[in-house]
Amino acid sequence: MLKKIFRYFISSLFFLSVTSLSANAEFKVGFVYVGPTGDHGWTYQHHEGRNAVEAAGMKTTFVESVPEGADSERVIRQLAQSGHDIIFTTSFGYMDPTNKVAKDFPNVKFEHATGYKREHSNVSTYSARFYEGRTLLGHIAGKMTKTNTIGYIASFPIPEVIRGINAMTLAAQKVNPKIKTKIVWVFTWYDPGKESEAAQALIDQGADVIMQHTDSTAPVQVAEKAGVWSFGQASDMQRFAPKSILTSIIDDWAPYYVERSKAAKNGTWKQQDTWHGLKDGMVAMAPYNPAMGSALVKEVEQLQKDLASGKKHSFTGPIYDQKGNLLVAEGKVADDGMLAGMSVYVKGVEGDIPQ
Repeated sequence: MLKKIFRYFISSLFFLSVTSLSANAEFKVGFVYVGPTGDHGWTYQHHEGRNAVEAAGMKTTFVESVPEGADSERVIRQLAQSGHDIIFTTSFGYMDPTNKVAKDFPNVKFEHATGYKREHSNVSTYSARFYEGRTLLGHIAGKMTKTNTIGYIASFPIPEVIRGINAMTLAAQKVNPKIKTKIVWVFTWYDPGKESEAAQALIDQGADVIMQHTDSTAPVQVAEKAGVWSFGQASDMQRFAPKSILTSIIDDWAPYYVERSKAAKNGTWKQQDTWHGLKDGMVAMAPYNPAMGSALVKEVEQLQKDLASGKKHSFTGPIYDQKGNLLVAEGKVADDGMLAGMSVYVKGVEGDIPQ
């Protein structure tokens, strides 16, 4: 009888201990960054979102400058093993590693930025309609260029990047049919040296407007030195090239990160795919440079409102590819399926898409 009472006492203590630990376990949010938090572009803005999660009262962890591939899988797995309840992986190349780790940790929530694979019920995807911002940049570039040549520094030939090139080119052509877009592919998200060289190469080829789908401030600084126009990427980069930058696309992740972290914490998190733009504020624009002139500023502000309301769409036909094939008929708009899988250049873009 005494043995039974003792065993009951010990098991009760164990139960109370486990219950207490579970009740007091701190909710943890993890972030994996492809670049340094000080890139003042893509990763910087994700880090601002993490700061918002901290301000909302949740514990966060981040790992910066994580290469895409095997290293990212190791980092994601370590975060899952160390008690993180939800993990945000913030680069396209983290897609397969995220899904691989998610399979082994069904009780952890995973959110992957800019990807499309949701192979397990604990994986969601999210991205922003950056192309809407590129439409505004294209409109400005088409009006501001004197050489009719726009230089574009591209990272990797994935649909997101190709979509941005096309959106910018289409918008520029609407206000200036003589526009041509020259591209330099650097095959990196963040490498100030390569980005600087690419910007200079484009300027040497006659580009008097420089834009980028890379993460450092190097291109806008090269543009400032050369006396040509430029645009900031992912964050407001105006202070790094005050005379050159006409505006910047801003990726505002903070509201999304706070909302999804809270949902994971209170048990309401559900798998979803999110693709928000100007309307929802996930894409925003930095102040427009007065050097554009008041008339152009008003034009772009109206276009921004029209894109946000749905009155206008970045990919409205007729749209042709480089070879003259009709992609989108007149009066029609490209659906999300076409946009998500975009793999061809529109008419006016020079060169070929790397394989």
